[in-house]
Amino acid sequence: MDLRLDEDLLAGCVSCGLCLPHCPTFRVTGEERYSPRGRIEAMRQVHLGGWEADSSFLDIVDTCVQCRGCETACPSGVQFGRLMEATRETLAEETSYQPAWRSLPLRVLGHHRLLLAGSTVLAFAQRLRLVPSARLGLPARLPLRRARLRQSGNDVWLFTGCVMDAWQRDVHAAVKRVLEAAGAGVAIAGPGAACCGALHSHAGLGGDARALARRTMEAFPGEAPVLVDAAGCGAEMKDYGHLLGTPEAEAFAARVRDVHEWLAERLDRLPEARPGPRPTVAVQDPCHLRHVQRAHLPVRAVLGRYADLVELDDEGLCCGAGGAYAVFQRDLALDIRARKVGAIERAGAPVVASANPGCQLHLAAAGVAARHPLELVDEAIRG
Repeated sequence: MDLRLDEDLLAGCVSCGLCLPHCPTFRVTGEERYSPRGRIEAMRQVHLGGWEADSSFLDIVDTCVQCRGCETACPSGVQFGRLMEATRETLAEETSYQPAWRSLPLRVLGHHRLLLAGSTVLAFAQRLRLVPSARLGLPARLPLRRARLRQSGNDVWLFTGCVMDAWQRDVHAAVKRVLEAAGAGVAIAGPGAACCGALHSHAGLGGDARALARRTMEAFPGEAPVLVDAAGCGAEMKDYGHLLGTPEAEAFAARVRDVHEWLAERLDRLPEARPGPRPTVAVQDPCHLRHVQRAHLPVRAVLGRYADLVELDDEGLCCGAGGAYAVFQRDLALDIRARKVGAIERAGAPVVASANPGCQLHLAAAGVAARHPLELVDEAIRG
């Protein structure tokens, strides 16, 4: 089967095995097929060797959490994420890899009013104890009402997105206050920026991802930086140049910054903390901030002004959230999360900072006090 892969990328892996300790699915299973080099070898056999894309191959592909920790570890610079997304897109178009019951919920994300209405219905059902919140990866208490974010200027844009805006708009509000405390006027995009398309790219729904990318770009006119407070969204938007392959997309991607990157360059503009004890906070790096954007150090630069930071001893391994992964690959996600919770417990900090909503929710479902870093900064500034 022609997986439509770049064969030069496919040939880049020399099977050295240095990626193995950094792959969460290999760490919890010990199985070669669930390692990066095992998955690449399976792609080679299907793409070049005449293997069928059977249920075994679909399992090998689908169980990858796409953390891309292997890319950071790879001495050959293999772009595993490119290979995985291209493989999934081909499978989604030519096989039953993405059935309607999995793809339809993702397509709702681009219709923000429908998403907000559905979230409100879920909130009522949650209060009536009709939905298994932990199993579905829902917040402990979904919001029934969401205070609207008001524009305060046009120095920077704040991307609010889909699920995070529906479930964690209070985080956006805290981020906005921190940006304003640093002297920035914050603009909020309209409904065109309903979803960045990250989950669609990960699922192989490339056409949907490209359509959402075009809509998102149109929602942020001008030249002002586009700041993102969700690691997965930021990684996707910085990749629009590759996704769309146009000069306009390249130019837009160059405007996208993780909010901590932007603030780390302006630390002198941030107010001092109000008087009081400094909290002790463990830092959990979302994979798409550490391994894709390579922007995890600015989190420490910003948060370290207001808290005593504790590092985890697991070398940045994935927490198992992976967007929708924790729903569709629940057993593996729980095993991966158990390793992360162990690292958090060894760190001994009462609070964990994580700059990605999926990671926060996944860890909170295990009883971890997980917060967005800029929520903690906002609280320190406001007292």
